[in-house]
Amino acid sequence: MSPEALDDLLAGGVTSHLQPVVDLARGRIAGYEALARYPGGSPPLEVFAAAREYGRGPDLEAAALRAALAARRGLPAHTFLTVNIGPDVLDAPQVRQVWREQASLAGIVVEVTEQVRIESYAALEPALDGLRSRGAMIAVDDAGAGYAGLQHLLALRPNFIKLDREIVAGLDADEAKRALVEVMGSFADRIDAWLIAEGVETAAELDVLVDLRVPLAQGFHLARPAAGYPSLDPDLALRIAGRATPDPGEPLRGLLERAPVVSPTSGVPELGAHDVAVVVDAHGRPEATVDAEGIAHAVRDSGLRVNLDTPIADAAQRAIVRAPALRFQPLVCTDNAGRYVGVVRMERLVDALARGAGRSR
Repeated sequence: MSPEALDDLLAGGVTSHLQPVVDLARGRIAGYEALARYPGGSPPLEVFAAAREYGRGPDLEAAALRAALAARRGLPAHTFLTVNIGPDVLDAPQVRQVWREQASLAGIVVEVTEQVRIESYAALEPALDGLRSRGAMIAVDDAGAGYAGLQHLLALRPNFIKLDREIVAGLDADEAKRALVEVMGSFADRIDAWLIAEGVETAAELDVLVDLRVPLAQGFHLARPAAGYPSLDPDLALRIAGRATPDPGEPLRGLLERAPVVSPTSGVPELGAHDVAVVVDAHGRPEATVDAEGIAHAVRDSGLRVNLDTPIADAAQRAIVRAPALRFQPLVCTDNAGRYVGVVRMERLVDALARGAGRSR
């Protein structure tokens, strides 16, 4: 691609196709990933390589990001939108301008790709924290391949972990791959992240992912990228939902208490009998907890936010990997749409575990 052709493309030739991300517990679409498309069907990797060669990498990434975010206008209710960005341009002025054009980043998943080696995780923290503060969630691409190893996951503490296609391919015939997916699932649970299997291309691969309780998946077998908002085949949706089995164990919902809800500007809250108050956004989603001294803790901290149907034992495992200062803070519980429904105090969690252990003897 010539510099002139690249200039023409940047002038308005970048568009986005969307690929559904499917909830494997319910057989429905949970979100969409925006994938850049270029005139004439030019391969995205080649276009990005040319842009980097001519020093226009940040310009192209900003154009692709702007095209992806345009899909927010018609996004179906209760779905998220994933956009891709390279770690080397995450804080580039062109990209920062695109973020500023958005009133909020709620419902946006920022996927940090692994096309470029991450030299310093600490250097990414200010940009990622800024995105999180505006409501965005963070995803790590191609976990288990390339540079996105365990160090990557531990340093970034993402909300979503995407399994590389090489791990998913032939999963039904490879016991070692099955074991790796199980380990990655357990790891994701412990850091309060969602696992997404990429590149699902066969019914057999899908069946194994459902059986292993991998929560989310995408791939050609489920739905191909397309303009607009592709749907999930109704027969396939029924097959997924019929094969899925509920999580074992007693759920958290039986331990819920309704802690006070406050605004971000309320100051020191009146807590009454509770340890914390909960700050929620305009859509009822929890953003932070505030203790009796008025100190706020973001709910993105590992294990602080859990679904109300999470088994008690799983919730306890997530709680103990939190930072020591937060380890005994109440767990903030949400419904399937991410809205605040209550808290579970650690005392009640420990009591429930003890009673369960007593019954098993």
